[in-house]
Amino acid sequence: MKHTLVASFFLAAAALSASAFAAPQCTNAPRAQWLTEAAMKQKVLDQGYTIKVFQVSGNCYEIYGKDKAGKNVEIYFDPTDGRIVKRKGG
Repeated sequence: MKHTLVASFFLAAAALSASAFAAPQCTNAPRAQWLTEAAMKQKVLDQGYTIKVFQVSGNCYEIYGKDKAGKNVEIYFDPTDGRIVKRKGG
């Protein structure tokens, strides 16, 4: 009984933390309408960011990198037009 309660607690905590860190909703457009990864990376670089990690998160492009001031950022972009949907840091 005690093990079941502890396991249930950890499963609930994991579910809550996973939803807290989930990628935002960036687009409903099909991938055929997304900018290519190369085009999106160039767009990010043109805005003055440096890219440490570039990845697809859900229906977003996401980067970990630095802004013009050299501060760490995590940014989610709409992959159809490159607009920022959510930004952390910087």
